[in-house]
Amino acid sequence: MNPRNPRRAALAFVAVTIFLDYAAQSISFPILPRLAQQLLGGDAASAARWTGFLEVGWAIPQFLAAPLLGMLSDRFGRRPVILISVFGVGAELVMGALAPTVGWLMAARILCGLTCGAQAAAMAYVADVTPPEDRTRAYGWMSAAMWSAIILGPALGGLLAAHDLRTPFWVAAGFAGLGGIYGLFVLPESLPRAKRAPLRWAKANPWGAVDLLVQRKGLLILGAALLLIWLAFQAKDNLLVLYTAHRYGWSPLDFGVFCSALAVASIAVQTGLTGRIAKALGDRRTVLLGLALEVAGFAGVGLAPTGPWFWIAHLPVVLGSMATPALQSLMSARVGEDEQGRLQGAMGSIASLTSITAPIAVTQVFAATLTWGPAWSGLTILVGGVLSLIAWILVLVFARPVPSGTKTP
Repeated sequence: MNPRNPRRAALAFVAVTIFLDYAAQSISFPILPRLAQQLLGGDAASAARWTGFLEVGWAIPQFLAAPLLGMLSDRFGRRPVILISVFGVGAELVMGALAPTVGWLMAARILCGLTCGAQAAAMAYVADVTPPEDRTRAYGWMSAAMWSAIILGPALGGLLAAHDLRTPFWVAAGFAGLGGIYGLFVLPESLPRAKRAPLRWAKANPWGAVDLLVQRKGLLILGAALLLIWLAFQAKDNLLVLYTAHRYGWSPLDFGVFCSALAVASIAVQTGLTGRIAKALGDRRTVLLGLALEVAGFAGVGLAPTGPWFWIAHLPVVLGSMATPALQSLMSARVGEDEQGRLQGAMGSIASLTSITAPIAVTQVFAATLTWGPAWSGLTILVGGVLSLIAWILVLVFARPVPSGTKTP
């Protein structure tokens, strides 16, 4: 038997778990504002305000809980944390389906944020079962599983909502339950007891997670680069619906076709090209190449005068998506096996921090540019390109390879 087969099977288990987890969440995503409006008696203004509150009600608890869940996975193993997350998402969706008031929806979102740690534990799982030279490719496959769910979920949610606004929540809860049962009976544990770390409560918070980034040489710089990359995409993605409607006159159908094509292209890059390029160039050069493509792509997207040019300009952005899994691989190589969960928890806090701050800042800047003329409406996208350029400089100047799993002082 090929000795690599068990590892590939384990990665397949994790990819399926991530797919089911994100599918469960994304099915309800486009329906949540409509359900909030229904519970508020049809008041559109109140529903708009509550939609923002519901997003923050998920992001802040996730920011606080991600480091704890990561450390719990280092102490008790990846499998139980993944299961807690998936079943927690299922409980949130059931609460949403039964919610008699918008307050119930808020409580459900808070629960989801507190338990949504599957991605951090899953990425630590990948580091456990994958040799360093294969991690970029494996992280790419996990990203592809996530994107597949994000593509299918909202479309399925929209179809189900035609029957009743609460139906998508029940179906999504079924997805979460299926994922939990799948993991309960199929997903093996990846972290042996001998390699587990003691639980340090003082470090089980976002500030403790930052402490890990400070302790390991070069890790803080890579974490800053990752933060800049995510902020760059937030600067683009948070306003694409409004931006394309304002500048190009796109309809919802136009935008839906574009998003589906973009997601499919991203999956193709993550599963087909990322691993091969990382093998040929190494992780650091792959990050630099990906970020260079992102800088060029963001500039093109922000300046694109017509819809067709907007499509074309996204090609280097899609190709540049190889930077994120390669950067994750670089970061995982700087910590030991007993700290992978803590590292992934820190990354989860970084991601949720961008979800808290960026949407408000980006939309406010975009609103201001609407009075300056159409050419200025791409300003925030150009800012995203600048952020990617700063990340490129940080990696170029400060990031140097270290031996895999080395706890650099």
